[in-house]
Amino acid sequence: MKLEDHIVAWNHAAVKVLDIRHTVMEPGDKLQGYILPACGFIYTVKGKASMNLGGIDYDVDSYFIMHGGKGMRLSIEPEEIFEYYLLFYRASLPGRKDLARLLERSNPFRMQYGFELLEPLPLHYQLMAMEQLWAQGSLLDRIQVKGLFYQFVHELMKQFTKDGINLRQPDVIGQVVRYIEEHYRHNLSLESIAEQFNYSPRHLSTRFKGETGFSLIEYLIRFRLQQAEELLRFTDAPLRAIAEEVGYNDVYYFSRMFRKYNGQSPIRFRKESRQMVPSENSPFTAAGLSIGENISSRYNVFEYDNHYQHKNIGGSSPMRVTKTSSFIVVMLLSFTLLLSACGSANVGSNAANSNGSKASEVTTSAANNATDNTNKAQTRTISTLKGDIVVPANPERVVVLYLQGDLIALGIKPVGTSDVFEGAPFAEMMEGVKNLGAWYEPNPEAIMALKPDLILVPSEETYDRVKDIAPTVYIPQDTMATDERVMKIGEVFGKEQEAQALLDHFHEKVEKSKQKLDELGILDKTVTIIEGGKKEMAVIDSKLYGRGSQIIYEYLGLKAPEIIQKKIDGREKATGGFVSLEVLPEYIGDFVFRSVWDGADDLTDNPIWNSIPAIKEGRLIEIGFDFSYYSDIYSLDKQLDFVVEKLVSAYEKK
Repeated sequence: MKLEDHIVAWNHAAVKVLDIRHTVMEPGDKLQGYILPACGFIYTVKGKASMNLGGIDYDVDSYFIMHGGKGMRLSIEPEEIFEYYLLFYRASLPGRKDLARLLERSNPFRMQYGFELLEPLPLHYQLMAMEQLWAQGSLLDRIQVKGLFYQFVHELMKQFTKDGINLRQPDVIGQVVRYIEEHYRHNLSLESIAEQFNYSPRHLSTRFKGETGFSLIEYLIRFRLQQAEELLRFTDAPLRAIAEEVGYNDVYYFSRMFRKYNGQSPIRFRKESRQMVPSENSPFTAAGLSIGENISSRYNVFEYDNHYQHKNIGGSSPMRVTKTSSFIVVMLLSFTLLLSACGSANVGSNAANSNGSKASEVTTSAANNATDNTNKAQTRTISTLKGDIVVPANPERVVVLYLQGDLIALGIKPVGTSDVFEGAPFAEMMEGVKNLGAWYEPNPEAIMALKPDLILVPSEETYDRVKDIAPTVYIPQDTMATDERVMKIGEVFGKEQEAQALLDHFHEKVEKSKQKLDELGILDKTVTIIEGGKKEMAVIDSKLYGRGSQIIYEYLGLKAPEIIQKKIDGREKATGGFVSLEVLPEYIGDFVFRSVWDGADDLTDNPIWNSIPAIKEGRLIEIGFDFSYYSDIYSLDKQLDFVVEKLVSAYEKK
């Protein structure tokens, strides 16, 4: 960031001073890994010390100033009596979209720098005055503290311009990874971590994915389960204790997650892992990481897992994250909710997918042509995995977590839903729908505010959190086949005929697509799906992974190269394995689908990449991460159109 931009940001910032601390350390004292609770300045008054801020070492003595952002780690080891100030503040740029975008790209309030002051006394006097006024604590004194803070910053900017200070961008993602690996036992969420590091959840999520190749929640889940593997291998601790140790309060949920990750139960893993000898010759990177492994080696090293397994619970304390249950509040307020009996809303179905391909007329039209089966009763009883649930016959205010596309395909528009990726096939149809945050950590209070008369959830954990608000139906997204899931949702809304028409239309389209590909000879070709960058690629070896795998391998029945197909045929869980770019050509079929996102590695100049026949001959197809993430019937319909169109187009280029 240019110094001029830095000064502009300070000039427009709304600032609040949060704390001023004056500390003296004796030789032998140590401050180890203190996490800055806010953006702040560290100003040394006298003495010498070895300091580390954000992973950067400094040898400091009197009149040295440092700046760091919220969440950075500070360590101090004095060589003699060491005196310093800590000045914490919060800054924002309200009402300025241009400057807000500047903060997203390069936040001056999070920048890290440190240098010896040539003119230290003006800053020293201002800090002394601020400390005295802060200690008095009156509101009037706090106003004066704020004025002195602006003078402090003004003086600092003057010295910047004289000394040509080099402003260093922090390694935010490295800090986030360290934070996850130190706090994984606690109640973490994307929102709480973003708040900890003073970033918006969306920006942090995009940046984390761009730099590591993983979503932040995926990294958290994988790290937790890796720790569980270690405990299962080397201890005899009971399963419940291990689940709690790695951040899961529900042992049954932990077991289900572990089974998805490893394809076997924790108990079976424990028995077999003590007899297994790991292969050293496999090109696939071993799942998980060793405890204590260097942070830089932890990017892009997990065996890849399914995208819809990102289930985690939210929390938000910067130093110690604790879980606060809202169950009692939910129970008290839920008695005020009334069931209503009005018709469900309909939505249109014309949308273009984010990859620029012309989307087909969505299967909603087929559902709407089926016989209307409106139930005139006020309620109906639905049999679910959680027992019989009484639901409104014609729910009007529906909240749905993750299963949005299935509802949209049935002509049902919810009043509230979990996050929807911008490039999702149904994203445009979510306009006006209340965003309730991540689907794996619903906010009961936000849901209650919508006064829903029906809630649909994809996991047992989300069910337990919201079941007392309104009638809640658990639809297990990760274990129900598509047809079974769509028919169950149709039953919930009294739209069984519409659901069946929807599926009939989809399967008919699949058969026509297969016939088209067969006539061109494409069905006999092999297809590889990959995701990753210059160092290594995730090779998808499951029909349930997303990224087009369900359409390509399950519905169209296309095959992968033999080395991948053996894995696809031999497993039911949704996984992928990483291979190095050097051996990637061995895994590439006649056609290649590569999942991409903003900031994905550009491989156009990579010699290994360009040596692959499918790449050289134009049979590479890029499919958007957001577009191919979902596995609902609406998204599958759009992905089918895209996959077939792109395969035909690539074939005709020959």
